[in-house]
Amino acid sequence: MRCYEQRNLNAETLNSRDTCSCKERTHIFFLKTHKTASSTVMNMLFRFGDTRNLTFAFPKNGHFSYPSYFNSKFVDGFSKESKQEFHIMCHHMRFQLSEVENVMPNDTFYFTILRNPVTQMESSFSYNKNQEVFQKSESLEDFLNNTSKYYRSNMSSSYYAKNYIAFDLGFDNNGRESEKHYKLLCQTVEIMFDLVLIVEYFDESLILLKNALCWTFDDVLSIPINSRSNSSKHSLSEKAQEKIKNWSQLDWHMYVYFNKSFWDQVEKFGRKRMDRELGELRRKRSEMAQVCIQGESDPNKMTDKSLSPYQSGIARIIGHNLKPGLNDAEKQFCQKLVTPEIQYTNLLKRKNMTSPMLPPSVSPYIGFT
Repeated sequence: MRCYEQRNLNAETLNSRDTCSCKERTHIFFLKTHKTASSTVMNMLFRFGDTRNLTFAFPKNGHFSYPSYFNSKFVDGFSKESKQEFHIMCHHMRFQLSEVENVMPNDTFYFTILRNPVTQMESSFSYNKNQEVFQKSESLEDFLNNTSKYYRSNMSSSYYAKNYIAFDLGFDNNGRESEKHYKLLCQTVEIMFDLVLIVEYFDESLILLKNALCWTFDDVLSIPINSRSNSSKHSLSEKAQEKIKNWSQLDWHMYVYFNKSFWDQVEKFGRKRMDRELGELRRKRSEMAQVCIQGESDPNKMTDKSLSPYQSGIARIIGHNLKPGLNDAEKQFCQKLVTPEIQYTNLLKRKNMTSPMLPPSVSPYIGFT
């Protein structure tokens, strides 16, 4: 039973850390699905582990040999004979539970994140326009209107264009299409994962995650990472949106299923309590942004080029400029808050190899009360 289900939901007291008698969870697996705000969640996990001397399960190269199924042999430093303890695994992979269980401890908390397939596919088209499956189409609408012309199930890049999230979860993106099959796969995901976040309710998702892990508000503070500029986003007609739902039916069924499941969990958590905690989270985030962030920036105009995000396809990925005049503690925290995935991964790898860790007793936060 999750910690938030044990507590008195009518309690009026709201502390930074949950008041229930639970212990902070540090064995965590996050399935980082594509184009689902997962880079923002990953940065949060990086910062949590970075300040607590936790060990990450890093890929030996790339993203655990994605799009191949994950295998424990892809983890840097892992062997069946080794007694190495891994606390957090959160890089992109094609999920295979049995192999993840070879690496992660038995008490690991498993969670992932889903997004409406309509906006997820629009994002995927923008990021992956240079891939074979999208290369020859003039627009996403053109692709949707002519799938028989542009799409072949045996294309090595087919997963970018159909049931992308289902593929990340380890399913066949060109598999059977039936209500019974969809329901079975949804129930399979529900069994494997302790919590499924929903992008469209990101803040509510963070509150449920915070309480399930017995974390603090500070632990789930975040700034959007790897976001596109508005100029590279494209509005879709209702007709195009319906075509996506029919085209990526497995992704759509999973989204509907877990959207309902998500709000069932919110009801158990308590709507009034959710509203109170949302207010506290947003207040702290606003204060943090006022301290740290000067504003969003085109990569060419970044004051600190080391924080520039990776660019892909026809998308324009924005970064963040930090405010000048930060003291050392503020600068250290604020930099990590906006450090993109590739740079932060390399930072943590170097730190694990050569640099002394912060003692767990040292607070990484700078007073966002």
